[in-house]
Amino acid sequence: MITIKKILCAVDFSEHSPVVADYANTLAKTMGSKIICLYVAPSLDQYVGFHVPPSSIENFVGEIVTGADTTMETFIEENFKDAKVNGKVMTGYAAEEILTLAKAEEVDMIIMGTHGRRGIDRILFGSVAEKVVKAAKCPVLTVRPE
Repeated sequence: MITIKKILCAVDFSEHSPVVADYANTLAKTMGSKIICLYVAPSLDQYVGFHVPPSSIENFVGEIVTGADTTMETFIEENFKDAKVNGKVMTGYAAEEILTLAKAEEVDMIIMGTHGRRGIDRILFGSVAEKVVKAAKCPVLTVRPE
């Protein structure tokens, strides 16, 4: 029998994130799993060369992370009642950070949303979910918006 002891639930705090959390919460309760709820803030390192002082970018990213920490606490309170969950906020490129944390924490499953972009949006923005699905060493459950 497959056991799922640890689930990585990646969220972006969009209106769709509670649905993703519900899937993680339901599966965790069924399997007795722990949940790591992850939000990845953009690092904005690519803008250092645009005549923006690095300290300004670092301060801005710091404020994003501080705000995300507060949002994560609220998100966990509202969406993971009675669950064993640990919230985590990281900075960087979302797909890379999700995969890095999944490996470091030896998670058994990743649950994340997908925006279902098509056409030019997909070409311009890519797909974090697609990159995670292709590179993850564990099963990945993607949840599309309704």
